[in-house]
Amino acid sequence: MTHTTDPASGAGRQSKGAHARSDRGAKDERHTKSSETKGGHGKGLHRRKFLGGMAGAAGLAAVGTAGVTFSLLTGGNSNKASAADATGTLTVPDLLEATTTDGTTTYTLTAKTGTGEVLSGVTSTTAGYNGAYLGPTMKWTKGDTVLMNFTNTLGADTSVHFHGAHIPPKMDGGPQNAFADGVTWSPTFEVLDEAKTLWYHPHALGTTAEQVVHGLAGMIIVEDDSDVSAALPSEYGVDDIPLVLQCLAVDAAGDIKYEATGYRGSGVVFPVLVNGTNVDSTTLGFTATKKRTRFRVLNASPADIMTVQRGDGGTLTQIATDQGYLTEPTEVTTIRLVAGARAEFVLDLEDAVTLQAVVTTGWIRGGSGTYDFLTVTPDATDTPAALPSTLNTITRYDTSGFTARTITLGQGTGGTMSINGSVGTTMAGMAMISTTLDAEEVWTITNSTQLEHSFHLHDVPYQVIEINGEAPTGVDLGWFDTFEVVGGGSIKIAMKFTDFTDDTYMYMLHCHLLQHEDEGMMAALMVTDG
Repeated sequence: MTHTTDPASGAGRQSKGAHARSDRGAKDERHTKSSETKGGHGKGLHRRKFLGGMAGAAGLAAVGTAGVTFSLLTGGNSNKASAADATGTLTVPDLLEATTTDGTTTYTLTAKTGTGEVLSGVTSTTAGYNGAYLGPTMKWTKGDTVLMNFTNTLGADTSVHFHGAHIPPKMDGGPQNAFADGVTWSPTFEVLDEAKTLWYHPHALGTTAEQVVHGLAGMIIVEDDSDVSAALPSEYGVDDIPLVLQCLAVDAAGDIKYEATGYRGSGVVFPVLVNGTNVDSTTLGFTATKKRTRFRVLNASPADIMTVQRGDGGTLTQIATDQGYLTEPTEVTTIRLVAGARAEFVLDLEDAVTLQAVVTTGWIRGGSGTYDFLTVTPDATDTPAALPSTLNTITRYDTSGFTARTITLGQGTGGTMSINGSVGTTMAGMAMISTTLDAEEVWTITNSTQLEHSFHLHDVPYQVIEINGEAPTGVDLGWFDTFEVVGGGSIKIAMKFTDFTDDTYMYMLHCHLLQHEDEGMMAALMVTDG
């Protein structure tokens, strides 16, 4: 393992890339398709178009195959994922029931394989937690002690990472926590996070993309007892709605692709799914029985960028980013989510509103276009109280005394990816960042490639200090754990390492374009007592 115990020199210097990140406002997406009318309903264009990818030939040359096979037990499980509710209504993932004994709340999940229709009428081999595709939503409460019992029946090693959770590294679910087929992994920890939206998914070396695209992903809702949380919609499936967005790569036979060769194959299409339902030619419906409805959006795509907007061009009231509430409710026209990112918004409804997903290719090839994925129709007579004018207090870091580092996202040889020059396809091969408890640090994340990257840090949330040399504004002043770094660009982030240390188990920092992660764009972070 390559150790980097001292901050890299020149951390304060930052160069703008040729492809500067666009403002995250109404002008985010100009590569959209215009809406068309079908049957009297305003529908987005639901036909997919092949793209060579944002990075063009450079991207095609840069990324290779994962080289690890996920053993899918197609004959061993008769569970079947439903492609769509028969009525065309939004399917809400089940809320996982837990048991509480002696102050510990226990959740039980099994990773298994099954089949489902990712393309209408075509059977695909899939995987899920407690089902054939995706997983149930878990609700955690701040201050609770939780115990997870994850049983692996996949026929291959896996791990389960709690993306965005502030928990000990031994419980984080990274590559060091991988466990074999037939084994039950049982991490336990106290929930220290305040109210926010997290998610869980595999994180074993070399197999993350393969396992996630086949369906191993689920949402986590963290609740707290704050006055703000009490004032916001919180009845799951009624006025608090999860939206798991995915853009996958699938061939005509239904085989879900996860590596470069598969993505480049002829006949591959890139369907958009919402909570496991294909919306390429369907706009799902949801009847809101409360006038104010809260939506939690997760981009669980392996690579592509998802931008959520209203079909009528109206505003969404965003209330949270990855790591919790914004300082105040903020009116936005678009919410741009790179792979792995989350956001929350509310709608106060008098008339029906159609939500659109604008898909932008994030990898060598992928989806594009605008999709009407959900029409929310009010059927309510209540009068909601005014939203709290203040949601959170976010004290911006003064980084003048912070330790500075540079983290360079790069390309290795033979189609590999790297961080600080090291290809992280093995634990021994990763660059390692060593820090100490309560250290305050500011990192410049430099993208030396012309490829899109999604930078994710385990353990602690971070504030974005600069985006391609410019100060952040609006919702970018919130807390994050996953953020976009465009080709040739950079971001500067600040964080404080609190609560947890370990001299054996490490956190990860990596690109959340899952193929890039599997190809080596991952490094280790060890927090010690110093």
